[in-house]
Amino acid sequence: MLLDKIRFADGDRMFILGDVLDKGPDSVKLLRLVFSMPNVTMIMGNHEHDFLKFCRSLEERTEDQDLVLEKLRERFHDGSLLDWETVRRLEKLPFFVEEPKWLGVHAGLPVVDGKLTDPKTVSEDWLVNDRNLKDPSVIPRGCKCVLYGHTPVRYISDEDRILFYPRYKELAGSPHIEDYCKIHLDLGSYIFGRLGCVRIEDCRTFYVQQEL
Repeated sequence: MLLDKIRFADGDRMFILGDVLDKGPDSVKLLRLVFSMPNVTMIMGNHEHDFLKFCRSLEERTEDQDLVLEKLRERFHDGSLLDWETVRRLEKLPFFVEEPKWLGVHAGLPVVDGKLTDPKTVSEDWLVNDRNLKDPSVIPRGCKCVLYGHTPVRYISDEDRILFYPRYKELAGSPHIEDYCKIHLDLGSYIFGRLGCVRIEDCRTFYVQQEL
């Protein structure tokens, strides 16, 4: 298990850039685990966003909350674990996370004249659905490193490894996150069985392979 490999402890922090739901038979169980961990920050992915749209559409058609929850549970293999507390926690998820040296989004941010657009000014749909950052030729300059996912890296590089884009060629392999323009994280774990993460302090990557 990846948490064991990285020796994740109470003093550590983990950031998950969305798409926990719909990614395997135990997605509700995984979501509840994430919400139970005070040192884990999760942001909205397109699957969570679409789920909440579906939830709102049901609530607009009926005031029967038991019926709504029943319909929501039908979406998941382990739907019996879904409760209203979990749904309401989902509704409060942020759409991006920003730290002093990096920022994280699920999918993308507009790049205008080589610079990233302020995520506070970007629509929710863009943040969870756009795929512009996956293009290796899109290299934002003069800004914090942006971490993102949404598109499995195998479709870009034919390899199941996290992709680092250094600001200059000579910075390739740097242990400093500020030396990178962007980092592409999505390994398509639910498809290919490979899990991975980046340790921000030294940009070291960790992987585990699971049988599907």
